[in-house]
Amino acid sequence: MATGTAAQQTVDVVTPAAGESVTEGTILEWHVKVGDFIKADDTIVEISTDKVDLELPSPATGAVSEILIEAVVCASALYIFLVHTFTAENSFVNPRLFLDRNFSVGVLFIFIVGITYLASLALLTPYLQTLMGYPVVTAGIVMGPRGLGTMACMFLVGRLIGRIDIRLLLMIGLLLTAWAMYDMTGWNPNVSQWTIAVTGFIQGAGLGFLFVPLTTVTFATLAPEQRADGTGLYNLARNVGSSVGISVVSYLLTRNNQVNHATIASHVTAFNHAFDNSIVRQALSPWTAGGRAALDQVIQTQASIISYIDDFKLMMILSLAAIPLVLLLRSAPASAEDDHAMVME
Repeated sequence: MATGTAAQQTVDVVTPAAGESVTEGTILEWHVKVGDFIKADDTIVEISTDKVDLELPSPATGAVSEILIEAVVCASALYIFLVHTFTAENSFVNPRLFLDRNFSVGVLFIFIVGITYLASLALLTPYLQTLMGYPVVTAGIVMGPRGLGTMACMFLVGRLIGRIDIRLLLMIGLLLTAWAMYDMTGWNPNVSQWTIAVTGFIQGAGLGFLFVPLTTVTFATLAPEQRADGTGLYNLARNVGSSVGISVVSYLLTRNNQVNHATIASHVTAFNHAFDNSIVRQALSPWTAGGRAALDQVIQTQASIISYIDDFKLMMILSLAAIPLVLLLRSAPASAEDDHAMVME
């Protein structure tokens, strides 16, 4: 179930046999996570079965190196899914859908769009409310132009499809999104509300240039009888991309925040010449409890700013990395451009 490390030796922690009459079990609570230091006989996990409840103790003292049960469950589920997909006559996912190049590229494309757009929304809300101190209403108002940009450009793009190459529209959308992310990498808590609103509008405009053309070209070469299954997979890819994006940027934000805090704090010593300034020494004195608390708050703010910048830069890179995918798409035939709305949500 879990693996611990003690005295340079790896010890496997295995769930004890509970008898053949036990047919099911549920993990109630993990008491450790990867990296935790535990002592022998410390409780690792609580397990409830249909016969008895168990507390699994640690067989040795050491650090938890990995927890395998989640990986085993995921691998088993993936195996069952793949076997079902490629062997069942009427599988949940029709693998023949991915023989269509436009559909395959479009699914990957919308996955990346889900990562970059919704992940940025998940970052921007705490940025405004935590770092900048905006109340909920003010944060919502300054983020509102993003939706207006999306709505306006979706109407505009609907008129342009059939007159302009769809791949050009997608290119414009990606470049607008990447520029918005690039602009966010220069933000700090002093950025104006106008800047936030304008950048949000541009990012929303980029999404408006992506959604309708991407949906149209993804289903342009797909057989009509396959569009129902294709629509489900297309929307699933977007939702999974959003979930993955939010999870990844949240993890990176927390991790980088700790790393940046430690890096900055390593340069803050009593011998730093910045404390020669009497004003700095009075407000941020490392020799007093109040000064150390104020100093830690400054360090935490700076570490958070850098962490948000790193996440915005990552999403900018993802937006630019998706540009070559545009070249793999075939132009939509006229018949597909006429009925592009039928495959929209």
